[in-house]
Amino acid sequence: MLQSWPRMLLALPALAALVCGMLSGLARLGFALPAPVGHLAGVHGALMVGGFLGTLIGLERAVALGRRWAYLAPALSGLAALAMIANAPNTLAPLLMSVAALFMLFACTSVWLRQRAVHHAVLGIAALAWLLGDLVWAWQGSVSPAVLFWAAFLTLTIAGERLELSRFVPTSKNAKGIICIIVTVMMDGAIYSLFNATAGSRTFALALLALALWLLRYDIARRTIRMHGLTRYMAICLLSGYAWTAVAALLGLTGAFATGHPLHDAALHALLLGFVFSMVFAHAPVIL
Repeated sequence: MLQSWPRMLLALPALAALVCGMLSGLARLGFALPAPVGHLAGVHGALMVGGFLGTLIGLERAVALGRRWAYLAPALSGLAALAMIANAPNTLAPLLMSVAALFMLFACTSVWLRQRAVHHAVLGIAALAWLLGDLVWAWQGSVSPAVLFWAAFLTLTIAGERLELSRFVPTSKNAKGIICIIVTVMMDGAIYSLFNATAGSRTFALALLALALWLLRYDIARRTIRMHGLTRYMAICLLSGYAWTAVAALLGLTGAFATGHPLHDAALHALLLGFVFSMVFAHAPVIL
């Protein structure tokens, strides 16, 4: 396992990706920003999903696994973020990000082989979704077709971690079977969106709505919200995030996850800001 200071160095590109990702978001909104930042508007999603969150999730997985090779995932995704920031050739960042996701998949598979639990399988499928999204980005030369795969990566990563904690809450015998069906439908929707954007995105949204309801029903936050201090704060973040997931899913059922829909940005950011960043704020005090 790496010592603390090398792990902190691996986190620095994620911080750079976060700052540049936020600035590129402002550029997409029409704010006049310097040219070195303005050119990043087209890779805003890649910076935030892969460069920022992918690097931190990869670092978390590597620390948990305790194998040096697992640190290649956050190292390579961090390099991909720096490549985007430096305006390197367009093919470099997708290539680096794809290899990073592949090492993440190896790490998740290694954990699953040690303990073949459903939540580890969900985390592995999340890593696969990240890899597929990066490959689509490299193949198409655009981030838009990869967005649903990246959304699945973040959503299923969070769902897998919450599923692990649901072991401490009494659940029905069918609960794990339901989550497996939800994961399958979500991945099917993302893949189908490559061939039929509207139908695939609506399938994805249906699975997302089912996941929001599953989390609201089975997550331990329903109980911990009655507590105090940090525990209650985390529960509030979690439950509000699940509500945002439902909002994103309902918008998605109208076809809003498909590129060109007038509510496209609203649906994506209800999920990727409302849900994902609620989870970030919930877990940050523990993860950091």
